[in-house]
Parts: sequence; structure tokens; C-alpha cells
Amino acid sequence: MALKGRQWWKLVGLAGVVGVAATGAVVARDERRRRAHTPDEVRTVLHDRYARVAAAHDTQGAVPLDDVPTGLRERICTVLQRLRPRR
Repeated sequence: MALKGRQWWKLVGLAGVVGVAATGAVVARDERRRRAHTPDEVRTVLHDRYARVAAAHDTQGAVPLDDVPTGLRERICTVLQRLRPRR
């Protein structure tokens, strides 16, 4: 069975629709999983992570925390700096 002309495009379109539906299903599943946590559980996990980082950097005396860029321009500049090739 050989596919001709429009049959290829129909097959490509169908594959696109299936891909979009599958992506939507994955996003919905991840969102449900994320919303299943209570604020107290999230807070506990964050405190545990911070404690591990603090313990790992205990010899330095302070935990190095990077400043988070607040504005759109700062975010774009940060991303562009990461993408630039290093010499």
C-alpha cells in the first residue's frame, strides 16, 4: 500500500493532532501531581533542601544564594549570557 499526495499530508496532520493530545495529557498529569501537595509539604521539602545545601557549604560559613533577576530585561540578559559561547 503506497501513500499518494494528500494521504501523506493527512497522515502528518493526524500525527500532529496525536502529538498535541499526548502533550496535553502529560501536562495535565503533571499539574495534578503538583497540586496534590499541600503548602506544608512544599515548605518541608524546601526547608530540607536548604538544610542540605547549608550542610554542604558549612565550611564556607555562608550559603551562596544567587540573586534572582526580577525584571524581564534582566532575565533575558541572564539567558543570553548563558547561551553565549565561552572563550
